[in-house]
Amino acid sequence: MEEQRKPVDPDAMRSSTGLEVNIAGLLCYLIPFLSGLLLLLLEKNSRFVKFHAMQAVLTFGTLFAAYYIADLIPLIDGLIRFLIRVSGFVLWILLMVKAYGKEWYRLPFVGEMAEKHIQ
Repeated sequence: MEEQRKPVDPDAMRSSTGLEVNIAGLLCYLIPFLSGLLLLLLEKNSRFVKFHAMQAVLTFGTLFAAYYIADLIPLIDGLIRFLIRVSGFVLWILLMVKAYGKEWYRLPFVGEMAEKHIQ
């Protein structure tokens, strides 16, 4: 996992939701996928919030799909689903903490895609 800090841009730190950007960023991950999608639709100003919302949608949407695709793999589907649940929980906590700390924390691949989509 790659960590990247960007300079603080005053405009990027204002959220159109009326929330502080670190609270809005945390809320992107609160209900995996759904809260990210909601904030992605609501946020108009803050690139920080848009980034975390898009990263939440891509990350947890992918994990959700992988969880159900694991059913197609006989004998080890239970192990794979367990690993997806554990990694999802760890990512959920990590990403909420990073967003609350006002960090542009990018996951490999997903973070890059999220950043491209909010341009």
